[in-house]
Amino acid sequence: MGLTVAIVGRPNVGKSTLFNRLVGKRLALVDDTPGVTRDRREGEGRIGDLSFTLIDTAGFEDVTGDSLPARMRRQTEEAIRLADLVLFMFDVRAGVTPLDRQFAQVLRKAGRPVTVIANKAEGRPDAGLNEAWSLGFGEPLPVSAEHALGLSDLYDVIAATAGLEEQAAPATPPIEAALIPETEVDVIEGKAPNWDPTRPLSLAIVGRPNSGKSTLVNTMIGAERLLTGPEAGITRDAIMVPWQWQGRPIRLVDTAGIRRRARVQEKLEKLSVGDALNAIRYAEIVVLLLDAGQPFEKQDLQLADLVEREGRALVIAVNKWDLVKDKKARLAELEEMAGRLLPQMRGISLVTISGLKGTNIDRLMEAVLKTEKVWNARVPTPALNRWLEAMTERHSPPAVSGRRLKLRYMTQAKTRPPSFILFCSRPEAFPAAYGRFLVNGIRDAFSLPGVPLRLWVRGGDNPFDKKKRR
Repeated sequence: MGLTVAIVGRPNVGKSTLFNRLVGKRLALVDDTPGVTRDRREGEGRIGDLSFTLIDTAGFEDVTGDSLPARMRRQTEEAIRLADLVLFMFDVRAGVTPLDRQFAQVLRKAGRPVTVIANKAEGRPDAGLNEAWSLGFGEPLPVSAEHALGLSDLYDVIAATAGLEEQAAPATPPIEAALIPETEVDVIEGKAPNWDPTRPLSLAIVGRPNSGKSTLVNTMIGAERLLTGPEAGITRDAIMVPWQWQGRPIRLVDTAGIRRRARVQEKLEKLSVGDALNAIRYAEIVVLLLDAGQPFEKQDLQLADLVEREGRALVIAVNKWDLVKDKKARLAELEEMAGRLLPQMRGISLVTISGLKGTNIDRLMEAVLKTEKVWNARVPTPALNRWLEAMTERHSPPAVSGRRLKLRYMTQAKTRPPSFILFCSRPEAFPAAYGRFLVNGIRDAFSLPGVPLRLWVRGGDNPFDKKKRR
């Protein structure tokens, strides 16, 4: 079983910088502002030939109760409990602070193996290194996360712990790595895809601030994995949480709330929004979470449009449904709004849920998996061209400059999303309105509701007509 390593310390000592260095990509947000990290983030760390599960944590603060800093501290304590090795980081240039000493007492009570990491040691300030001995965890390890100094010594420490773990396997299973880009799957022409039950599905939860995204994810996985609360904007990073639904591996991605661009002023919020937008680009299915009290705001529609432009599949979840009184009338109103305001994804799945109470989570996941199949669907070429012939007989393409366009052939070029190529005469004159008419016809004729469809128009004859090629 794999080794789990947690990076802990007070705020702004460089934990996320080291995390990004060891996972080999910018997964955690990094800024000079203290307290950027709030939720714990997990990824696959690597030094040379040594790989391990790595956990980045919020900066430790000496607080209790139910405040946001206190809830952040509990996330850090959970990371320590999961870890086989704790890297206790401090800023060697600032020296050991009283908060570092208080945290050292917490770590001693936890009873986990601890190595002190003296970060920002580019100039090797000896005073700070000597102070670190007083923490009681042995010799400190000088590193520079920003400049990749001291990683060979860190390799020796983690490798030594891994050697011990081979004799006594850890009690907790390894946690999956962070987001990976999408990969194509094999699709059988004319049939539903042959799904591989071991292939994880990347599912991103997006929405405006305080719509209940983190609460929904916690309810789905059955654990308080993500910070929640009445404060808007708690989530900053896009956090991936591994999960299984009826045996299907799911990569659940919680994201920061996205406000209108004009309202996003601070640098840190811009970084958070950028992280959320990247989560959309790397997802396969996106659940847009709406507030039942204020659904289909302008920002909701812009997010839906972004998902469509990125070619991702979309499911709408209307949250806080337990607070709605006349549910039947409200549902009819929401369905009408979805059809009218999102015509580019006609037939999109809309599910009413309560993330807090767990209502209709099963219906939401059924809609997600159904939408995934449509997103991967392939239409047989003969059936597509028989449909095209019938459509042009009933509704001929318009004449442009006195000359009627000739539609010769259509084929599906790819899936994810379903994309089609139409060969015709004078493609430069092909009207966009007639293209939308054909896309809607394909959607209705071949049962492709609620996902983006692409239509590319090309010139020339049917490239598969052997008689014309001779």
